[in-house]
Amino acid sequence: MVHLPTLRLHQGQVRADLAYSHAVPMARCVGHRVALGVDWGLNTLLSAGAVRLHDDGRITALGSGGQFRAAGVLAKQHRLRRQSEKLHAKNARHQRLTGGRAQRDLTPNHPLEHRQALVQDEIHRVNARRANLGDALAWSAARWAVDQAIAISATVIYLEDLRSMEARGMGRTMNTRLSQTVRGQIAEHMRHLAAETGITVVSVPARGTSKHCPNCLSPLRHRKAPDRPTTSGWKWALCPGCGWQGDRDQGAWRRIAARGLTHQAKTVAERSTPTMVIRATVDPLEARAVITPTLPMASRDRSKTGPTRHKSTRPTPRRRRTPSPTGPQGPAGKRPEGRAHTDRTRLPRAAHRNQGVTTISTPTTGRHRPRGAELGAGFHLHAHATPPQWETVPDPRPTPDHSADQRR
Repeated sequence: MVHLPTLRLHQGQVRADLAYSHAVPMARCVGHRVALGVDWGLNTLLSAGAVRLHDDGRITALGSGGQFRAAGVLAKQHRLRRQSEKLHAKNARHQRLTGGRAQRDLTPNHPLEHRQALVQDEIHRVNARRANLGDALAWSAARWAVDQAIAISATVIYLEDLRSMEARGMGRTMNTRLSQTVRGQIAEHMRHLAAETGITVVSVPARGTSKHCPNCLSPLRHRKAPDRPTTSGWKWALCPGCGWQGDRDQGAWRRIAARGLTHQAKTVAERSTPTMVIRATVDPLEARAVITPTLPMASRDRSKTGPTRHKSTRPTPRRRRTPSPTGPQGPAGKRPEGRAHTDRTRLPRAAHRNQGVTTISTPTTGRHRPRGAELGAGFHLHAHATPPQWETVPDPRPTPDHSADQRR
């Protein structure tokens, strides 16, 4: 349905903006079989994975899940926040020196008139950069989560509700990092993008999702990750009951998705906002919100049944292992070494994708020159997402028959 146009002037020309509406599938509260669980984090902004509810009540995980890491973007956001705080402090100092008068009350010959105007303009520019960066991060994270749900043919996204789990008494640093993750904008954009494909977004209570084991609901023991013993924090979880271990965020999205599938009959719509939420958990339903481990695949028999086939030695090694010859004298060229051409002295910045949270504390004094997120290298070089790699689930929706249209 095309609506009435809106006329506007653009560079001396009249343009008409045509708004239109199209029908989308209706989101439903119950009847979900495949769900995507999304867990919030600090450095790993989103951790998501898919689970499936079987006819006998078992819940199994589909794949190992994915992550949306935005440590570099959060580092740049943290740098802009520190710059904004310094500018506000400088502006407050100018106001104290001028006796608290506003900019319009200053005399034209006041010595602080020009400085205060420059500081206020810089504050507006920094605030605009922070807003644009947060909106870009929110749209990118929401688009990634919805694409994961579309790839697995999920009909619902269960999102962790952190409104009852705000960090109280955790210190100023932790509260600042939590506020910088723009969770509200991500959830709003996720609902907007999911509504176009008929996917329901439901908020699930977050109490106990990272505390209990997803397989047996036993209390987990948190410790340092075995592959990162020097990294601060307790990212690794170990279950003393069933022996499950893994990243605590990977266990959290399993708990969120399983809790949402078992409590889908308790889904209600809020009156103030058109959002769907599960307000509280029920003990009998919570006892069934466990992930049933899938049986490991039987390994094929690798026992030797005959003599080993002789491999002929190659006269020269493979092309990608052969070093490039020395450059000839003259205009003639030489064979490149591997995929990267030898005429490029350094790779582009897009090749250096390992951005950690340590970039926010890079010193800016001395001979050291900061790189990466500290210099503002760009958004997409510092937001890294896992591509959709899930187990194949048949689509229950019937496929349209185009043969009749072609014959017609």
